[in-house]
Amino acid sequence: MRALESNTTGGSNTADGVGALILNRTGSNNTATGEFALFENDASQNTADGQNALRHNTTGNNNTAIGQASLSHNTTGSNNTGIGQNALRFNKTGSFNIGLGVNAGSELTTGDNNIDIANKGVAGEENTIRIGKAETQTATFIAGISGATVPDGVGVIIDTSGHLGTVVSSARFKDGIKPMDKASESVLALKPVTFRYKHELDPEGIPQFGLVAEQVEKVNPDLVVRDAKGRSLHCALRSRERDVA
Repeated sequence: MRALESNTTGGSNTADGVGALILNRTGSNNTATGEFALFENDASQNTADGQNALRHNTTGNNNTAIGQASLSHNTTGSNNTGIGQNALRFNKTGSFNIGLGVNAGSELTTGDNNIDIANKGVAGEENTIRIGKAETQTATFIAGISGATVPDGVGVIIDTSGHLGTVVSSARFKDGIKPMDKASESVLALKPVTFRYKHELDPEGIPQFGLVAEQVEKVNPDLVVRDAKGRSLHCALRSRERDVA
């Protein structure tokens, strides 16, 4: 099978590899490097570098696939970028997705506007950013956050799955609002403490104040958030620990 064997009116195409762009007829401005890269393609402005990269693409435009089987199942999705072996491999119709790393975004199928870096993603997911793998990466360092004041910002929280978000207080987001009455006694029974984090967490040993999850659990277990193993992790009161002057 010769590269670009079926081409008729397509122009400015480059194909290097057995079966590369072999079914292309009218698509233009494509680059296919590797066995069966852009094999079924008849679209334009696609770049495929690697065996089976964008192999099943038919009408999707402006895709970039670098790595073996990257975006190999894409058919009509456009404006996707997959870099790494199997990156965005099973995406079929989703557009504006980015997958960086081996198997990055490989679980995506139809969703749009996802960014998956060293993460497989979730089938059908949309408008989501996933970075790293919970079982592999255990610490995160991002420059430009610590010490950068945001006057009108709000606190960010995180759940045990690594999902970031904020807590809203407006009544328009709430149902069943009523006075706590005697239930507030459990809150009043909480006893803030001063403490220092263990050396491995905070080598400088900066004094802090806040609540201890295990103590809160004794007062009201419903106020405690647990980790994946069921251990007390932190308090659902969303208290903010601060340096003690």
